[in-house]
Amino acid sequence: MLFNSVEFLFFFPIVTILYFILPKKIRYIWLLFCSYYFYMSWGKKQGFLLLGVTIVTYLSGRLLDRPDGGETGRLKLRRLCLWVTIVLNFLLLGYFKYLNYVVVIANRVLNAWHTGRTISIAEVILPIGISFYIFQAIGYVIDVYRGDIYAEKNFLKYALFISFFPQLVAGPIERSKNLLVQMGKQKGFSFENLQRGLVLMLWGYFMKMVIADRAAIIVDTVYGNWSYNGLYIVIATFLFAVQIYCDFAGYSTIARGAALILGFTLTDNFNAPYFSKSVREFWRRWHISLTGWFRDYLYIPLGGNRKGKARTACNLLAVFAVSGLWHGAAMAYVVWGILNGAYQIMGSVISDLFRKIKVAALKEKAMQQKRCEFGINLLKRTGTFLLICFSWVFFRAGYIKNSLILIKNMAHFNWTILFDHSLYSLGVNRDYFRILCYAVILLFMVDYKKYTGVNVVEKFMELNWWVRLTVEMFLLFAIFLYGCYGELYDTTQFIYFQF
Repeated sequence: MLFNSVEFLFFFPIVTILYFILPKKIRYIWLLFCSYYFYMSWGKKQGFLLLGVTIVTYLSGRLLDRPDGGETGRLKLRRLCLWVTIVLNFLLLGYFKYLNYVVVIANRVLNAWHTGRTISIAEVILPIGISFYIFQAIGYVIDVYRGDIYAEKNFLKYALFISFFPQLVAGPIERSKNLLVQMGKQKGFSFENLQRGLVLMLWGYFMKMVIADRAAIIVDTVYGNWSYNGLYIVIATFLFAVQIYCDFAGYSTIARGAALILGFTLTDNFNAPYFSKSVREFWRRWHISLTGWFRDYLYIPLGGNRKGKARTACNLLAVFAVSGLWHGAAMAYVVWGILNGAYQIMGSVISDLFRKIKVAALKEKAMQQKRCEFGINLLKRTGTFLLICFSWVFFRAGYIKNSLILIKNMAHFNWTILFDHSLYSLGVNRDYFRILCYAVILLFMVDYKKYTGVNVVEKFMELNWWVRLTVEMFLLFAIFLYGCYGELYDTTQFIYFQF
């Protein structure tokens, strides 16, 4: 069941109404039932897999929280329990996510050695959202082991924490200290939460259906045809950067809005990432829950930045290589991850240069300082955005060979396409292309406000009711006219469902 499906538009209001009608003591049971119904709409077997992960990590949490034997014996038992749980979950994730890829690689090796043998297995179907809920479950177990959170004794509440339908299939990856704690403090109906939640959902639908799905048409046209080169690929890559952001952030925003209506607060997974002045800052603002997960459960345990610059660089590359592998079973994703790690290493090396320029600028007059600082920040933002877009080529192409071909073809520029209406032959006519441009401008205006620290939703709620209604009707109109019922509309799955 997709957020942008007709089924969800019936499902969510029914869930919400009955949730607030039911007594508070049993509301979480209703949400648990609805979450499994939501997830099993993609297949009953997937629900049993989710239940299995939930049972294993729940029991592990209870064992980690229970004192058994002497201090030494208890410590050994807890460590064993922790590692067994982690290994079992990663083996499960590896089986579903990487077995097909491993078989392909093995067959290539066998063919290269001319053995005449091949490995043949039934194709393993990747369950929706498995990476997200396994990481959330492992995070809970590690938190209990560290003593950062209590072990939940109520199995149904813990099961709801793992399966909570707004964020189940594409995040954000919630920490037990945030979402699990809220499971025991379910609130009553709030009209303010309803208003704010609906605004978030509207904006999320606008990002997904008006921007991401329209940009996807151009991106798919160019990336699916090797005859395009030069500026076509550059524009398509820029639009893919917009597409993947609006697709993923759109899902997270809808999830936050839906959860808020039900009385739950989810992590804001994106914070205006394309205004970042460095790749390091970009990753503090992009997919915040995953970045935080890797930082706390992998980067810091590896030593973080505490053991010298060389070790820090190795840790960064290792973490981002794993991050790339998390996104997909292909070397192109690993290269994408390593590129982002290498960007940060290079950024730390040249940061001294920018610091010196800034110090020199501080010696000038006040106006010159502002101009110099503005220019430096603009240069940083532009450079960061271009580096990120370059890495997106590997992410979108999916294969290293395809990525290299696209990069090679990108060098053949033809500026005339900006003036001869060739852009309107990429699956989107002139009117829709202009609408897309206007929508992207609106997106960046909102993100800039967010980047400067403005709580856009709260500022919006402070406006006069008729202004809010006008904006909401505009968003709704755009969604229905250029999303649901536009001539180019086709219900598309969110990109991060495949991860």
